[in-house]
Amino acid sequence: MIQIQFLWWAGCPSHPEAWQRLQTVLQDMDVDALIESVEIKTEADAAQWRFPGSPTIRVNEVDIDPGAPQTYRLTCRLYFREDGRPSPLPSEETIRRAILHARRNST
Repeated sequence: MIQIQFLWWAGCPSHPEAWQRLQTVLQDMDVDALIESVEIKTEADAAQWRFPGSPTIRVNEVDIDPGAPQTYRLTCRLYFREDGRPSPLPSEETIRRAILHARRNST
C-alpha cells in the first residue's frame, strides 16, 4: 500500500487546496493510500519532520519534488509548474508522477 505524508503549517494559506489536489489525484488514479496529515506547529517540529515548507507531500517517504529545499523551517513552500512558472502548490501532474514512481518501485 502506498503511504503518503501530508505536512502543513497553518500559517500558509495554500495547504487546503494542496490537500484537495492530492485527494483528486488519488481518486482519479483509483489509489488506495494510507495518508498521514501532520500539522507542523513549531521550528522544532519542522526540524524533526525535515519540513521544507507548507505544503509538503511525501509518497513512501520520498518528497514529490526531487528539488526540495534542504532547509527545514516554518514557511510556505515554492513549487515550479511544468512550464517553469512558480506556484505555492504542487501541480496535479507532480503528485501523479510521484504516485506512479511509488507504484513502480513497490512491485
